[in-house]
Amino acid sequence: MWRWSYFDRWHDLGLLVLRTGVGAVFLFIHGIPKLTDPSSWARIGRAVSYLGIDFAHQSWGLAAILAMTAGATCLILGFLQRPAALLLTITMLVAAIWRHYPFGGWNESAYPATMAIVCFALMILGPGKYALAAR
Repeated sequence: MWRWSYFDRWHDLGLLVLRTGVGAVFLFIHGIPKLTDPSSWARIGRAVSYLGIDFAHQSWGLAAILAMTAGATCLILGFLQRPAALLLTITMLVAAIWRHYPFGGWNESAYPATMAIVCFALMILGPGKYALAAR
């Protein structure tokens, strides 16, 4: 009979795949394209207005984009992963709220909410042994 416990020995490899995969999505699909498009900073920064913050939208947008870019790099390298995962979790929770309110449903929030959950799990699990921060 097949034993699923066989995969227990690959736990750290699984963390590496998850870390680098999620980090690559954040870096190449979200971070870099938005960082190189300053016209999107204020639009992204307006997401905090749903939290009652109605000033400095461009700065908030840049902060979110830098969190995605730097956080993604930290995830990929496994360096400062837990603080990076926390920043990404917060950023994705704000994105989930932003997607929910103007579009009237949780369907639009599914992706950022899922990414928030994954980042929160990565924060709890840590980087694993295949990381710059490995002991």
